[in-house]
Amino acid sequence: MKIGIPYLDRILPLEFPEENLLAIAEPKDVTGVPSFSGAVLAEALERPYGITADGARRDGGEAGQSLAEFLEGGKRILVIINDATRPTPTAAMLAALMPAFRKAGVPNKSLTLLVATGAHRAPTEDEYRQILGGLYGELRGRAVHHDARKDGDMVELGNTRNGTPILLNRRIFEADRVIATGSVEPHYFAGFTGGRKAFLPGVAAYRSIAENHKRALSEAARSLALEGNPVHEDMMDALPLIKTPVFSLMAVLDKEQRTAAAASGDIMASFYAAVEKARQIFCVPVAAKADIVVSVAKFPMDIDLYQSQKAIDNGAAALKDGGVLILVSSCRDGIGDESYAKLLSQAASPVDAIDRIHAGYRLGYHKAAKMAAVSARATVMAVTELSPERLAGMFIESAASPQAALDNALARLREQGIMRPKILILPDGCVTVPDVNPQG
Repeated sequence: MKIGIPYLDRILPLEFPEENLLAIAEPKDVTGVPSFSGAVLAEALERPYGITADGARRDGGEAGQSLAEFLEGGKRILVIINDATRPTPTAAMLAALMPAFRKAGVPNKSLTLLVATGAHRAPTEDEYRQILGGLYGELRGRAVHHDARKDGDMVELGNTRNGTPILLNRRIFEADRVIATGSVEPHYFAGFTGGRKAFLPGVAAYRSIAENHKRALSEAARSLALEGNPVHEDMMDALPLIKTPVFSLMAVLDKEQRTAAAASGDIMASFYAAVEKARQIFCVPVAAKADIVVSVAKFPMDIDLYQSQKAIDNGAAALKDGGVLILVSSCRDGIGDESYAKLLSQAASPVDAIDRIHAGYRLGYHKAAKMAAVSARATVMAVTELSPERLAGMFIESAASPQAALDNALARLREQGIMRPKILILPDGCVTVPDVNPQG
């Protein structure tokens, strides 16, 4: 059996006996998706979601405040947008919003675009071009990035039920109206991206993000999980503290990164509507766990190992203990946050790393904890631009190509007496969540 694996600007070949294939699992096909994402977004804006007096979600158009009504009287409009680590169709979202701004008499000088970097670095100029697309020339001057370490830019609002302090960017409170944009897909410890995540961690202070992400060490903090997830609880608790009116526009992408669905209106009602669609697309049934999982981090999630780790975590959900997980990701911008890599490199073993994390948490250590948990029960290999020495310090073996990694894995397992190792391929591992043996 021959398949192609995307890597940077090329396709790498992978070949193995068809009898070894367990499944090729990727986000489900969505029929009838318009090639022009603006059509999906425009329809979503026409049918905003709302919340009834008793807290129930109402379908689009039934109880939601329209964007025109929301903008009425607004003089200073803040639009929160994602950074370049997300595949969010930000340019198309802004293009869908601009006619409403014009109709409401909101000039460009009254707009501020706040890039929700969380604790990430600022976008490069090329990334601003990627984010803003055809609106770069018109809106680049209105775009600023959030800097979580600038305490003077933050407003302290209180604590969550878990004790997490909430400090958010003061631009939220200087605006008359806030529009949160984003995309909703599975997230390995927040349950799902999007919605409430635009604020925490998107435009939160560093210490708010650190405390929130520390909750990722909980077993309840995992992909698809919202109820009882302490990370999600923190994010939910931050929303009532924001008194500036908020309107939300959330997209759900398909496996081709086309806008398959969108929801607008109340931030939580639209988020949960998008979650329902995201579950249908990204939660994929798999008959059994595999001996080998090949998990690919597609652009833009291949930017660094910090983002690509999501492909490791999702792949591990369908991997047998003692198996081999192969990550394919260029990590073209390096490893991302250095803190998790430093901790792993100082540990004698994955178990030692986990013990160190629980003894003294710092932001980024949740990433190390998730990676160490996989390495403690399986072999992890990576096809990447990172050096073998750097990978070895994180308990990851380097491989020259997907084929070299797979051949090595097959040989190892056969030496252990597993003569027909089963292989699972995740062509979009960062957002594909295997649902193992759903019938059982």
